[in-house]
Amino acid sequence: MAEAATRRRGRGGGGAARRAERSAVSFETARFIERNIPNFEVLTEEALEIIEHNAETVLEEIGVNFPDNPPALQRWRDAGADVDGERVRIPRGLARKLCETAPSSYTQHARNPARNVEVGGKSLVLAPVYGPPFVRDADGGRRYATMEDFRNFVKLGYMSKWLHHSGGTVCEPTDVAVNKRHLDMLHAHMTLSDKPYMGSVTEPSRARDSVEMSEILFGKDFVAENTVMTSLININSPMTFDDVMMGALEVYAQANQACIISPFIVGGAMAPVSVAGTLTQVLAEVLAGIAYSQLCKAGAPVIMGAFVTSIDMNSGAPTFGTPEAAHITYGAGQLARRLGLPFRSAGSFCGSKLPDAQAAYETANSLNMGLLAGVNFMLHSCGWLEGGLVSSYEKFVMDADQLGTLHHLAAGVQVDENAQAMDAIREVGPGGHYLGCAHTQANFKQAFWKSDLLDYKPFETWEDEGARDTAALASLRVQKLLGDYQQPAMDPATREALDAYVAEKKAAEPDSFM
Repeated sequence: MAEAATRRRGRGGGGAARRAERSAVSFETARFIERNIPNFEVLTEEALEIIEHNAETVLEEIGVNFPDNPPALQRWRDAGADVDGERVRIPRGLARKLCETAPSSYTQHARNPARNVEVGGKSLVLAPVYGPPFVRDADGGRRYATMEDFRNFVKLGYMSKWLHHSGGTVCEPTDVAVNKRHLDMLHAHMTLSDKPYMGSVTEPSRARDSVEMSEILFGKDFVAENTVMTSLININSPMTFDDVMMGALEVYAQANQACIISPFIVGGAMAPVSVAGTLTQVLAEVLAGIAYSQLCKAGAPVIMGAFVTSIDMNSGAPTFGTPEAAHITYGAGQLARRLGLPFRSAGSFCGSKLPDAQAAYETANSLNMGLLAGVNFMLHSCGWLEGGLVSSYEKFVMDADQLGTLHHLAAGVQVDENAQAMDAIREVGPGGHYLGCAHTQANFKQAFWKSDLLDYKPFETWEDEGARDTAALASLRVQKLLGDYQQPAMDPATREALDAYVAEKKAAEPDSFM
């Protein structure tokens, strides 16, 4: 499954060689997941038809808002929608018809072609946490994120075997001006990693900068013909498409770059408390958003997104890893497949303030839910803490380690001659054991998934080594990965051109922190 990009091997024979290989710096990255297991579906055909009918009713009778965006309103008028002020009512079937030009899958290219990912079908691409203004680690505690933190998370993502994508705003570097930080963030993704990355969406001009920097990295002609970014466009639920996000969408769609069209819903606050009601709103919003992307450019690659969680009705705080969120995610996956579109949802979601048992329970529920729901692009797959307010160093490596279980679960169950193991059963017979049999000796290295983080030692050994809990082990792993990090090679002329572009852009206007 995995492709080894670079690996140092120790010299020598026997045990010394094996020990050297185990301790060598590894840059192995697993290929994106291809599921060999069925999707889990909770909605009947009747339920799906009801939700689809109701979503069309919402678009036709209630409509959606496109505020402060006259060009968008004109596009909808030209397409046959009823536009009243900033309210757009879409005739039944029109949005779904427009969505038909969106591709069912696409390739996102990385600057290292071995890291290209396929989005759609049975694939699952894992990307890290996105957007937190705070970071947390064992030494510094909770604090505002800096550009140094951002670069560290990009390095950790590059070094994480099971992570396929470098992501986007892995944390929000608050020590760099708002109008300029996107330049430094993109520069970090492009130079410190060779995995795919996301572009900026916080202002249309920043989306254009993202396209232009990608043209430097890949070449202008290549970007014109290929998708090299997948970027997040959030819908301002309920049913509002603000001009900033739509402006970024317009830039990316017209440049043939992919967008995740995703409602951001906390059930009970931005959508009804019921699963069916929330799914109706989710479908209405994504139909309108994806249809609009196709009005900007037919055939532009898109992902149907669904960021949905529930709410604590006592405190108003969002909750994660809940059964209601699972029902909605499973149902949204079914709706996405009926539309023939890639699906984004799930992640390492939790509401905990620390990388503790609550974080582990909620995250495990959320990650497994995403795998079984048929998610194709999982943003926030590692590092998420405190309801998305914090990027945690320790939780990043804890989650990234557990992503390996998704790879192994998705592989399914083999039943070829080797997997049937009849020779082993015959060799051992009644009352024996399998530790030394030929089949075990031939297969033991690849037979079971093994954590690179969790402790399986006997109690006495664990106690002698300091009785470290998982957070302490994770802190050590963060230090090791950052210590082992080696920057991927880049053409010097390309690096010089990127440096010059960023410097020129940053010098062209004064800093703004608003």
